[in-house]
Amino acid sequence: MGLGPRSPHQAGRRFPAGGKRGRGAKGSGRPPPGRQRQHCPPPDGRSEPAPDAHPHLSPEALGYFRRALSALKEVPETGEERELMVHNVLKEVEAQALALATNRAGSEMLQELLGFSPPKPLCRVWAALRPNLRFVACHRCGVHVLQSALLQLPRLLGSPAEEEEEEDGKDGPLETLEELGLGLAAEVCDDFLFYCGDTHGSFVVRTLLQVLGGTLLDSERARHRGSQLPEAQKALSRECKATDFEVPETFLNCLQNLSSCFLKDIAVFITDKISSFCLQVALQILHRKLPQFCAHLCNAVMGYLSSRNSSADGSPLLLFLRDQTSSRLLEQVLLVLEPPRLQSLFEDHFQGQLQTLAAHPIANFPLQRFLDAITTPELLSPVFEELSLALEAVLAQGHPGVVIALVGACHRVGIYQAQVLQLLLEAFHCAEPSSRQVACVPLFATLMTYEVYYGLVEEEGAVPAEHQVEMATARDLGEVTVLGSLLLQHLLHFSSPGLILRSLGALTGPQLLTLAQSPAGSHVLDAVLTSSSVTRKQCRRVLKTLKGRGTRS
Repeated sequence: MGLGPRSPHQAGRRFPAGGKRGRGAKGSGRPPPGRQRQHCPPPDGRSEPAPDAHPHLSPEALGYFRRALSALKEVPETGEERELMVHNVLKEVEAQALALATNRAGSEMLQELLGFSPPKPLCRVWAALRPNLRFVACHRCGVHVLQSALLQLPRLLGSPAEEEEEEDGKDGPLETLEELGLGLAAEVCDDFLFYCGDTHGSFVVRTLLQVLGGTLLDSERARHRGSQLPEAQKALSRECKATDFEVPETFLNCLQNLSSCFLKDIAVFITDKISSFCLQVALQILHRKLPQFCAHLCNAVMGYLSSRNSSADGSPLLLFLRDQTSSRLLEQVLLVLEPPRLQSLFEDHFQGQLQTLAAHPIANFPLQRFLDAITTPELLSPVFEELSLALEAVLAQGHPGVVIALVGACHRVGIYQAQVLQLLLEAFHCAEPSSRQVACVPLFATLMTYEVYYGLVEEEGAVPAEHQVEMATARDLGEVTVLGSLLLQHLLHFSSPGLILRSLGALTGPQLLTLAQSPAGSHVLDAVLTSSSVTRKQCRRVLKTLKGRGTRS
């Protein structure tokens, strides 16, 4: 319901838990790079097998590799037997690398086998695939083999076996993993737009960017596994976690060279859905490893967006905030902008538009990232003043993520905490009478107003009823939403979380046990234990209700 703010006396409502994005907005009508899978000759003139002429894997060969993989899993992880088996199996792989990589079952087995590989056998397999790089990278099975090969580099780069004396391959000295990585980057760079725009090839580019930067992003690894994580798990961690590893200086130089390719066709990377994913990953890696170049790339993106035709609302940037593809890129840009640049962005484009953006089904997502990026009182003050007027309306429109991001900013910056808590109590209809305030935890957790949660029917204009303790204790705890859990976690980290703690303490044993056993609710109790604002005495007072309520196995 898109209603504006109203008094706590009006009818209750269940706030929608937040919308999901669609598959993507329609584009400009041009075919995105790489979507029409026409076979093109490699840029250096080397021959490649046509898609219908690549070698096939015989059932006998498939059976051999399946048995070999099973045997490898059974032998001890260390010892000569394991080492000899790996060497022999990968020697067979080398001869049939292309057939394995482009066979569904073969690809899955080859990915597992590469996980066992020492540096030199991996180099030989990689070298065997390299003449057909374009075909393998854009093949629905082959792409995962290339990704798996790249993801072995954190494990093998700089290992003693990698630094041993060079070994000859079929076409001369065998290249090292570092040389193969740099060679792959050079070939991708030569046809950058094609690889980034291809549905499968873009995965290779994104993995390559991570490996060159010595940073593996958890979000990308989840996407590589099929991106089947439920919405709940995605929402529980807003910050993109990453794993860093050491890379040679040549990799970081190569990362900058490869990333400079985005500047040549910046419009494509902003507007094309597949290509845009590559730029988003590049910004995350560059922000961690080459921040100055990251800022340069951000300026190029913002410069392009700001130079387009103005919207009816004024800033041309607002048009892109409402577009499915470019808004996702803008989310990432907002997260890596430096505070002064973020302040300028607000003053030049966002100021006066926040309520409109919060109500929009797409633009509310980049607005959430903007709020996540706020770290200064100078920026939070005008933002809070503008958004605080519409908290209940934003919740009613099904965009609780905006409200939770604003609460998170108050937690992070350390201002407006009492004010935003009061606004939340009013939005959930538990501010007045004051006896209702003790019920705020179940309401926040379930994203329901007081009347909806307790099934009350109150006529408009009627004086709200006092809180009935008997009614509250008799009711089972409602289903804890992920966003409700995040809201409570922020509130527990406020400088004065007393009201939230009192509300938690008012829960019955079964209600608190339900909270503890909920995948989302358990994080609320984690916050009680970890918040620096919660004393040990307060913590014990909340948790004592759980004593003796362990579940039987």
